[in-house]
Amino acid sequence: MLIAPSPVRAESLFAPRLRAMTVGSVALVSLLAFEALAVGTAMPTVARALDGLALYGIAFGGPFAAGVVAMVLSGIWCDARGPRASMWSGLAGFVAGLLLAGAATTMATLVVGRIVQGFGSGLLSVALYVIVAQAYPERLHRRIFAAFAAAWVVPSLVGPVVAGLVVEHVGWRWVFLAVPAVAVPAGLLIHPGLRSMGAVGASRWSVGALARIGWACGAGVSAALLHIGGQQRGVAAVTLVGLALAGLLICVPRLLPAGFLRAARGLPTVVGLRGLASAAFVGAEVVIPLMLSRERGFTPTAAGLVLTTGALSWSLGSWVQGRISSPRSRSTLPRAGLSCITVGTAVVGVCVFPAVPVWVGVVGWAVAGLGMGLLYPSLSALTLELSGAGEQGRNSSSLQLCDSLAAATVLALTGAVLAAGVAPGRFDYGVTLAVAAGLALVGALLAGRVVPTPGTASV
Repeated sequence: MLIAPSPVRAESLFAPRLRAMTVGSVALVSLLAFEALAVGTAMPTVARALDGLALYGIAFGGPFAAGVVAMVLSGIWCDARGPRASMWSGLAGFVAGLLLAGAATTMATLVVGRIVQGFGSGLLSVALYVIVAQAYPERLHRRIFAAFAAAWVVPSLVGPVVAGLVVEHVGWRWVFLAVPAVAVPAGLLIHPGLRSMGAVGASRWSVGALARIGWACGAGVSAALLHIGGQQRGVAAVTLVGLALAGLLICVPRLLPAGFLRAARGLPTVVGLRGLASAAFVGAEVVIPLMLSRERGFTPTAAGLVLTTGALSWSLGSWVQGRISSPRSRSTLPRAGLSCITVGTAVVGVCVFPAVPVWVGVVGWAVAGLGMGLLYPSLSALTLELSGAGEQGRNSSSLQLCDSLAAATVLALTGAVLAAGVAPGRFDYGVTLAVAAGLALVGALLAGRVVPTPGTASV
């Protein structure tokens, strides 16, 4: 007796209507993640090969700044015209930048390629969020964002290793040149589903939109200065970081939802929590390998394995939240996630004391990773839920902008603190980890405000 195969359930990400869209979108997110992580491994070799050490900082800061501008532009573009043009322009920029960087014969050419790539990545990242909003029913948003999270976890585990092997055995150029061979087919998988997508609101290009692009350019320049300043020492570092922070304080609030600075209920708090979580997790993540190697004698590989526990538990947390459908989770999952980050980071912090076994810190970091998995997809889904017609692009760009800038700021400040030796010895790490836990705790206390008061606007 033959048994017919059971049909794919309507709520599945791999239902016939969504299968190609899901595979293509997840593949693109994975490629964006791989390139962001792999370049760090390849760049020292690139700088030596092209005699470009003087441009090393701008090779990272330039793409980051371009991405900031592109995120804002993509949000405006998607709301005014739908995600198709932004997605294809982003893919074209991403691929063209990679090809230019891979073929570069001078460091200046490579930097230009990296900037084009960063701009394309910014356009793509926001467009993919708007594609989710238009192509997937709301009940699947948490699951597709969980898949996006997993698409970041895998490159974080294997990306640097794969890049190192490619650089050593094939050549650094293929870290850039191999990715387009996968990116283009991934984009083509999304193409059929894009045909029916357009603007869903009455949004149009306006003077306000042009002003936002201007503020985005200011934020981008400030972000580049912040990145470059974080790699300097002494007076140069203080000057550049100070100018960058001043620029960010002036420009960024104008790019985020009204009420962001006072943690107004609804979308402003959702965006703020993304920034707090990013700052807390990245601030701890950058310190842990240094602490383990200097204070506990760990090899780089062993320290990296400790970070891997956080990446794996992040993936687990994303999977768990994707299967929670209760409306109450709108507020409970962000609070649970930030509480896990707070506790986990604090537990890692006690490992500055030699009497505390290292396995305690490993467990703590796994708890922090679990919190990120519960939190990130939940905040992404909430952003779309709280966005009206014609607002999905702008709000998605705000979420990602806050995430990126918070991470960049904490990296620069953490580097400055560690370089200055504000608290000599192992207490450097304790201070940094305590600040990270404090940021997460603030977020946990504010998490109940992600749900707007009934009868009020969400933004």
